[in-house]
Amino acid sequence: MSDLTLSVQPRRSLSLHNKKVRGIFYQVLLAGSLLALALGIGIQTTSNMRARGIPLSFGFWNEAAGFDINQTLIPYDTLSTYGQAFWVGVVNTLYVSLLAILLATLLGFVVGIARLSQNWIVAKVATSYVEVIRNVPLLLQLLFWYNAVLKPLPAPKSSIEIPGGIYLNNRGLIIPEIQLHPGAGLVDLAFAAAIFFCIVFCFYAKRAQRRTGRQLPVLLVSLATLIGFPLVIFLAAGEPVSFIRPQLHGFNFQGGHQLYPEFAALLIGLSVYTGSYIAEIVRGGIQAVPKGQTEAAYALGLSPGKTLRLVVVPQALRIIIPPLTSQYLNLTKNSSLAVFVGYPDLVQIFAGTVLNQTGAAVQVMAITLAVYLAISIVTSLAMNAFNRHFAIVER
Repeated sequence: MSDLTLSVQPRRSLSLHNKKVRGIFYQVLLAGSLLALALGIGIQTTSNMRARGIPLSFGFWNEAAGFDINQTLIPYDTLSTYGQAFWVGVVNTLYVSLLAILLATLLGFVVGIARLSQNWIVAKVATSYVEVIRNVPLLLQLLFWYNAVLKPLPAPKSSIEIPGGIYLNNRGLIIPEIQLHPGAGLVDLAFAAAIFFCIVFCFYAKRAQRRTGRQLPVLLVSLATLIGFPLVIFLAAGEPVSFIRPQLHGFNFQGGHQLYPEFAALLIGLSVYTGSYIAEIVRGGIQAVPKGQTEAAYALGLSPGKTLRLVVVPQALRIIIPPLTSQYLNLTKNSSLAVFVGYPDLVQIFAGTVLNQTGAAVQVMAITLAVYLAISIVTSLAMNAFNRHFAIVER
């Protein structure tokens, strides 16, 4: 008969001497303290708002705004509600931020690569741009572009005429208005089909290169498809798109689309300022790629352009993307400086005009903060997903 060995497990103590219990206790204590602090701030804020007659509800959201907004991308007039004004501000903020991100990224990559150029003049001009722009406050740059560059432009009667029915004056850039006729939808479908074909062809070219080593002319085929196919459909449909040229009547132009100087000043300022930081990020990312990678590419017979595009930049992106995310977030938040040049973004419309008219300071500021927080979180998630695509996967 074999011996039976009984193992007695020690009973776990529920006292604070137990490390796990102590950790849970401290976390519950911290969460309770934060909750009590938040409740105290909420109760005190509510009491102060009641004492001063400040509205506590969001009833103002559906009230008529009664003020006009000169730059809108969605329908809005003086009879629209404060809620509609809020969405105008959100759309305007997203619009200028997305365009500025695209321009700043393009400018930053060009200048960052130019700083590493073997051409002395190109490298010094790029360095001067980075050093000057980075060390001048963004607000001063916005005021410079608005007051010193755009405002001194001539009046509408003395507008600078650009071929194609385009006029430039101190009220903005006026371009011909696009008028669609029956059959224009076919051109849109043709353009969408061309984009789809380019995506499919790009994937096919990558697979073909991995399988055979042969590089297909992706860029040339894509450009020919994006331009040629919609153009053929455009001519076949009887040119269903026309342009209405702006005409000067009195002291201003009628017809056409207008790009306001406030928008242009904000877009240029944000793009130029953020582009200088992105240029340094790009330069640092490229220099972090081992020199042996470039030498190996040259040994294989690749030209300097292909070496940079196919070897250096793809590896540098792993270093560039994380700090690039911070610059995109900063650009979006810096767009709130639009109030200083008169561009109707979220801060000027909602946290400015709506707050002054309704007096609902807490509600308006809470919504404004929530919008910027949501934009930042979405941007971070998108860039993190993009970063994972270029991350090195451990085998």
